[in-house]
Amino acid sequence: MFLDILYIAIGFLLLVKCGDFLVDGAVAIARRAKLSPMVIGLTVIGFGTSTPELLVSLNAALAGSPGIAVGNVVGSNIANIALILGATGLIVACRTDKRTLTLDMPFMAGACLLLAIVGMTGTITRVAGIIGFLMLVAFVTYQIRSSRKEQGGKPESVEEAEPMPLWRAFLTVIVSIAAMIGGADLLVKGACGIAELLKVDQRVVGLTVVAVGTSLPELFASVIAARKGETDMAIGNIIGSVSFNILSVVGLSSAICPIRNSDEGFLVDYSLMVFLAFLLWLFLCTKRTLERWEGAVLLSIYIGYIAYTVVMAI
Repeated sequence: MFLDILYIAIGFLLLVKCGDFLVDGAVAIARRAKLSPMVIGLTVIGFGTSTPELLVSLNAALAGSPGIAVGNVVGSNIANIALILGATGLIVACRTDKRTLTLDMPFMAGACLLLAIVGMTGTITRVAGIIGFLMLVAFVTYQIRSSRKEQGGKPESVEEAEPMPLWRAFLTVIVSIAAMIGGADLLVKGACGIAELLKVDQRVVGLTVVAVGTSLPELFASVIAARKGETDMAIGNIIGSVSFNILSVVGLSSAICPIRNSDEGFLVDYSLMVFLAFLLWLFLCTKRTLERWEGAVLLSIYIGYIAYTVVMAI
């Protein structure tokens, strides 16, 4: 019990402190590379914090169980939108720009809809996976080029004149992401150990503790970014994570081994993922801000989803 509590404490500390370093490093990269915080959230942070999902899905595909990749990604996307942005918006109202509403959000919502449509046909083919991955590469390339063009014409303020060196900023981001993933693993390990001692059903633990645990890097990165005033980065983190999960994680997994899924239970999960993506888009269209009450709605939906899933599993 003591060791499990120690795991939880160390994991939580790593998530909090490294989340702070991650945001500082990402902001420095944005300034040095003349990229907007939103693009850094979409790429560096969004993709980096999705590393656990990528590793799990690729391992599943290589092990001959590609169907696990779908459940991993869909569940993670639901948590990203409802849990993470819900909790972030509940703590700090998140404002974004017009570009997010006209380009980034439609792309993310379209990716969710595409996965649901292709997934419900029963098979995600190699060709579909490769096309999805190439779509992500094209989207990211366009974002970087467009952002550098826009930011290049803006003069730097006095405060922005001397950010940390680029090499140090990248090192800070890489180490922070790795430490946050390790911290999330420790927290989940400790929580599962305590659950086992308390005789809690493993299925319930998997649906709650593990599901939330693998989303902790995104959660802390978004909350800390929002509290530092980088709300664009917080939202960009989630948009990037969801898009990366679908087009890269599922794309690469299905490119390795076509994903065949005949589980009708995924219909609810697919539908909820698409609904949440369009609901978030709708919320952001109101004053280009995710208000606290809207964050509460998203968080409530996630709690209801977890409750439903646990009840159905028992």
